[in-house]
Amino acid sequence: MKKIMILAAVLFSGAIFAQDAKPVLEPFGKKLKATYFYENGQVQQEGYFENGKLEGIWVSYNEAGDKIASGEYVAGVKTGKWFFWSQNTEKSSLCEVDFSNNKVSKIKNWRQDAFATSN
Repeated sequence: MKKIMILAAVLFSGAIFAQDAKPVLEPFGKKLKATYFYENGQVQQEGYFENGKLEGIWVSYNEAGDKIASGEYVAGVKTGKWFFWSQNTEKSSLCEVDFSNNKVSKIKNWRQDAFATSN
């Protein structure tokens, strides 16, 4: 499971640069807000650039609009805690990945079974 979540973290960060569609860019103070979209019109990722580098909170969504990842960049470097969500009909999980110097330093996984209804 750890390998899958690390792969997701790498793909998430790499997906920012592998976009086919042009993002919508909006001035936001000293930053530039970028929003990327799926072909179906749903937001894929959104975050900020400052001085040409990723800056601040970036959030990624699946095609249904559910949040699947969130983390922070400082001057283009991943920093602090990043969160990755995974859901299916039976289980959901959350993975917390700590970054130090743009590298994974710690991974913590949580898994929760779907809520069962009681009579």
